[in-house]
Amino acid sequence: MIVFDLECRTGGHRFEGWFSSSGDFAAQAGRGLVSCPECGSADVVKAVMAPNVGRKGNQLPATRAAERGIEPAQQHAAGKLPPEAVQMMQALAAMQAEALKQSRWVGGNFAEQSRKMHYGEADAETIHGQATLGEARELLEEGIPVMPLPFPVAPPDELN
Repeated sequence: MIVFDLECRTGGHRFEGWFSSSGDFAAQAGRGLVSCPECGSADVVKAVMAPNVGRKGNQLPATRAAERGIEPAQQHAAGKLPPEAVQMMQALAAMQAEALKQSRWVGGNFAEQSRKMHYGEADAETIHGQATLGEARELLEEGIPVMPLPFPVAPPDELN
């Protein structure tokens, strides 16, 4: 069900109406079934209304945050993460950096190079590069093991 703010054009009266869809309102209004409860006029239109926008999924309602003893500035909005999450991400970034030291950048040729190694056309080695989602899916379907890196990697020639 959808609640619309409605307005009577005759008297300017505002009221609410519940409908199964916007089309349902149009059909009922077109047949004269929607009327103003104050003056009875059937000249009724949807009024301008403010949307009901919910909070982002990563925001706690103020009451729940207060119950937990969390100050608004401490909430996860504005990029603040719990210290445990920051430590975990730092450890993961360090592991990725260490693994990339022993890996060769192949850029956009990742799918092609992976296939060559898999089918014995090139020596096997650890590589990293770029592939589209479709290319990665095709590699997996061929039985070629690949995985996305948790953090973006810049090509070597773009590093400082």
